[in-house]
Amino acid sequence: MNRRLIIIVLDSVGIGAAPDAAKYGDSGAHTLGHISEACRPLHLPNLEKAGLGHIAGVKNIQKTDAPTACYARLLPRSAGKDTTTGHWEIAGMQLQEPFPTYPDGFPGDLVAAFEKLIGRKTLGNKAASGTEIINELGEQHVQTGSPIIYTSADSVFQIAAHEAVIPPDVLYEMCQKARKLLKPPHAVARVIARPFAGQAGNWQRTARRKDYSLTPDGTTLLDLVFNAGLEVRGVGKISDIFAGRSITSNIKTNDNLAGIKETIRQLKASFSGLLFTNLVDFDMLYGHRNDVSGYARALQEFDSWLPQITECLKSGDLLMITADHGCDPTFPGTDHTREAAPLLATGIQFKKGVDMGTRNSFSDIAATGTQWLGLPQTTCGSSFLKDIT
Repeated sequence: MNRRLIIIVLDSVGIGAAPDAAKYGDSGAHTLGHISEACRPLHLPNLEKAGLGHIAGVKNIQKTDAPTACYARLLPRSAGKDTTTGHWEIAGMQLQEPFPTYPDGFPGDLVAAFEKLIGRKTLGNKAASGTEIINELGEQHVQTGSPIIYTSADSVFQIAAHEAVIPPDVLYEMCQKARKLLKPPHAVARVIARPFAGQAGNWQRTARRKDYSLTPDGTTLLDLVFNAGLEVRGVGKISDIFAGRSITSNIKTNDNLAGIKETIRQLKASFSGLLFTNLVDFDMLYGHRNDVSGYARALQEFDSWLPQITECLKSGDLLMITADHGCDPTFPGTDHTREAAPLLATGIQFKKGVDMGTRNSFSDIAATGTQWLGLPQTTCGSSFLKDIT
């Protein structure tokens, strides 16, 4: 029997403040709860049927008499609340120290070193919303040819440029130079190319975004699967998040729907190993933009496709649906929120309706997945396989 592990990350769909949320200024955050409260009725019949409403801490989601999946609440253990940190923890690697952040912009000597590398002056150098800083500096950028550098509450070094002023290939080269420059203590989690187009008053970010992540400095679930000669198939941002390491193939997608359809296509194919999907629209388009109704629509869209995903499962498949952090669109600001993540685990061979309670790490996913695939377990996390088989 071929065994497969399928992980779908609903990027930023947190289910309530983590116990240490106060350290991050996130007390009271609840991405799913606040969306469901603001958008009643939030119609998620298939996630409800799976057992989403039974997970500890989940609010305003209906319970069902007979959940079709096993379920749990996962607490983050790693320091930080960004995409890289969350995904690495899901993959069995926990961070003891958070990635560096720059709420007041990057140090002057670091910016000067970057400008020397690219042979141009830069604009910006502050923490800002991507759309806002383009509106503020886009016209000056077009006039001067100077790229816009900015950050956020996350550990990111972002470079924005108009495609007609700095072509994407040139922008990518700048990002590669920045990635090599940003070493400890300035080893940010991601360098991000942010190309845009349009005219003043109507700037539009294009789909040619590209992320340059740090390479994980420990062994991940992906490494264990890859080193065993099995396939590691990514959908969406997965290759970017893991710096391309231990990936046999990755299909980048432009939106959630494309990611869902590609996941279904991959499930219909024959392979053994890991299928890892990230659906980023929840976070990028709605959470960071405080778009509550848009977030709700995205949740309902995923819910509507869930039956087609589960119908593709074969004997030997273990599907786990989870999140990497929160991004409560009702919360002050536009940043990620330190939250617990939901877990729904299902498959033909597994029990239904098992409540696995509150678990101490996202890494329990990796520990369970490696055990299911018959591989050495990651150093972090506790397997719950025996609870669901």
